[in-house]
Amino acid sequence: MSIQNDFYKLQASTLIKNLEKRHMKGYYCNTKAEALDLALSLMPENSSIAWGGSESIKEIGLIDALYASNAYTLYDRAKVAPEQIDETLRKAFFADFFLMSSNAITLDGQLINIDGTGNRISALTFGPKEVIMIVGMNKVTKTVEAGIDRIKNVASPQNAIRLNRKTPCGVTGVCGNCLSPDCMCMHTVITRNSRVDGRIKIILVGESLGY
Repeated sequence: MSIQNDFYKLQASTLIKNLEKRHMKGYYCNTKAEALDLALSLMPENSSIAWGGSESIKEIGLIDALYASNAYTLYDRAKVAPEQIDETLRKAFFADFFLMSSNAITLDGQLINIDGTGNRISALTFGPKEVIMIVGMNKVTKTVEAGIDRIKNVASPQNAIRLNRKTPCGVTGVCGNCLSPDCMCMHTVITRNSRVDGRIKIILVGESLGY
């Protein structure tokens, strides 16, 4: 184990306690493999599952594992015709589980998410019975302000490059506070508490995941 691993464990311990105060359930896994096993164990067979755009859930192998199991009903917009995408996104609100990451998470347990379409943050706030987040420790920030800055100047530019969006951040690497139709920062949601105790589950991973 490295110093960084020890540091992540200490941070995660503090963070999990603060999530519990906010009626969210936190877990810590050292590796992506551990996170995958834990995520699958939280979802009984025959559950219906949807997910938002997330490199983190792909990086731990969760999407591939769900398809390989053939044990779930999956709502995947990437697998339907263009004219069926909106309907598939709406089905997510009735899913048993919604999978996503968090763009940032503060040490005191607040979730920070910025969205373009808004389907991801909509499902986080209401709809699916449970939300499972896969969050690398690289996304932990001390404050909400630091989290928003991280999203706009670290995560969003890389996502813009990945998606070939011609936004200022995708061209220059720096947020331009744009109002472009391609802007990925249409909606900002800070989750400071969960009305339904334990509905939101956050699996913290001691590796760098996503952007």
